Amino acid sequence: MAILDSKGRLFGKLNILDFCASLVILLVIVGVFFFPGTSGSVAQVGTKIARIEVDLIVRGLNVRNPQRLVDQGLTKGGKTNVIIRNHPYGQVAIKSIEVFPRYIIATLPDGKVLEVPDPRKTSFSKDMLLTVTGKAQITDNGPVLGNSKIKIGMPFELEGFNYNFKASVIDIRIED
Repeated sequence: MAILDSKGRLFGKLNILDFCASLVILLVIVGVFFFPGTSGSVAQVGTKIARIEVDLIVRGLNVRNPQRLVDQGLTKGGKTNVIIRNHPYGQVAIKSIEVFPRYIIATLPDGKVLEVPDPRKTSFSKDMLLTVTGKAQITDNGPVLGNSKIKIGMPFELEGFNYNFKASVIDIRIED
């Protein structure tokens, strides 16, 4: 009796392709259970947890009544939900909110440029500076909220009961 017959079977009973596929599956199972590798995120290796403050600038927020935002929780001492790079992070505390008055640039006949308050009474556009605080992992590459690195210039999305708008990071402070 030959080891391999004309149909590709070992000892006339087991197909060689089936044998190879079974061997690969067995090796994968052994590899997963006996050599699982490292677990956890790379961002969590060698990190510490610290409180950070993030300054966010909101430019041109179109809102009819900014007081409704305040009534729905967007206030100093309140909390808001944060979405970073389309991944919900959770809630952060609002440390401060500053609403800037709107200005327009007026050019005078002698060539000087003057910044004056916007005279329009129906301007629905608001500029704000928000400072939010939360706990972040501090890595060699900077703070990480959730699984997202926080860098100056990146967009944050703030979400509440009746608001959802984007802001941009302009400053990050790590509290010791």
